Amino acid sequence: MHQLAIVYDHGHRFQPLFSALERAGIDYLPVNTAGHGFDPIGGQPPAPVIFNRVAMSSARAGQQHPVYYAMALLDHWAGQGALVLNGADSMAIDASKARQLALINRLGLAAPATRVVHDTAALLAASEAIGFPLVVKADVGGAGSALAGFDSREELAAAADAGRLPPSANGVWLVQALVRARGGHVTRIELLGGRYLYGIDVTAMDEALVVSSSDELVQRLATRRRRRAEPPPNLISAAEMLAREAGMEACGIEYMIDDQCGTPRFHDINGLSPFVDNPMDVLGWDPHDRLVDRLRHHIRRMGG
Repeated sequence: MHQLAIVYDHGHRFQPLFSALERAGIDYLPVNTAGHGFDPIGGQPPAPVIFNRVAMSSARAGQQHPVYYAMALLDHWAGQGALVLNGADSMAIDASKARQLALINRLGLAAPATRVVHDTAALLAASEAIGFPLVVKADVGGAGSALAGFDSREELAAAADAGRLPPSANGVWLVQALVRARGGHVTRIELLGGRYLYGIDVTAMDEALVVSSSDELVQRLATRRRRRAEPPPNLISAAEMLAREAGMEACGIEYMIDDQCGTPRFHDINGLSPFVDNPMDVLGWDPHDRLVDRLRHHIRRMGG
């Protein structure tokens, strides 16, 4: 049996992690969800420690996306005794922006004004409560995907009638106030083991643009600037609390400063928040080494 299994859906994203594991001499098994199947009655986990790296943005792939499949797989392996990091319960929060916002609220933190709906009538009613301009987001998102901005009820109604709302993998949408981020950026706090790892400022995307294709999304994300950030201690503590309550071993949590009132508003809990590109340039160190140390800790705990 291997020491560690990595469950993933986009292999090219994780080459830095795989390379770091190889440098550390950790025997790991990459488990790609594409073409994968499992026996829910028998079988056994492929390793004592399982690390989930399935992206919510994979829900854009249509009916064959692996999000809900991965939840069932990870829950099965956890029930067989494996230590599953970012497992099914955490993934259920990762896979629902509505649940993320509910958690943010329960912990007494601010978020953008939001209504959760599942049909057109409720969508239009929610728009009146929120007011314009607003953003409609799919409940299952990831990487800023599946969102659209609207300036009027007429514009929103026309999009709904024409079937041009953001595609939603579970039929749920969020109607959310458009918050202008102070300084034109959001701050992402990366956490590992429930503790602060680093922070970066990311240039905010124009949320008044519908993401219509993965190629367009990649092009937009490529233009987002990232620079090292030093979030204030109270917001770091808030992010650590969110990560622990979500049960996420590794995650990125985003907030923005509402330019109108100065309120920090948390808006995203991302269980698959890839580490910043070119970390040596941005951070001066490679967070993959810290991640591998943490994974080694769990392997030792499980007797590996």
